[in-house]
Amino acid sequence: QVQLVESGGGLVQPGGSLRLSCAASGIFFSAHDIAWYRQAPGKERELVAAITSGGRTNYGDSVVGRFTISRNNAKNTVYLQMNSLKPEDTAVYYCNIKVMVLPVRDYWGQGTQVTVSS
Repeated sequence: QVQLVESGGGLVQPGGSLRLSCAASGIFFSAHDIAWYRQAPGKERELVAAITSGGRTNYGDSVVGRFTISRNNAKNTVYLQMNSLKPEDTAVYYCNIKVMVLPVRDYWGQGTQVTVSS
């Protein structure tokens, strides 16, 4: 069975930093593209950052210059370093793996809460 477990969320003041982790098991981690999404209450889930199996990254416009996604294939873990946090970053953050070999499918973690408030 495939499992994705997010961790590292919490309460932080505006301008602070958090480092989220997503640990994967039961999957050939290094072969797949991984993304972080977030969803705030009453809002649609949105893409935050993505990293390909080759290490190429993409970011949502609202986090460019503040967030950095990285991966450690040896540890089956992807990270999201979040700096200069703003209240509007408050959301549940989820990691996602999209498997592009048949059968094409998505895996999601249960999410970790990030709250940015003074």
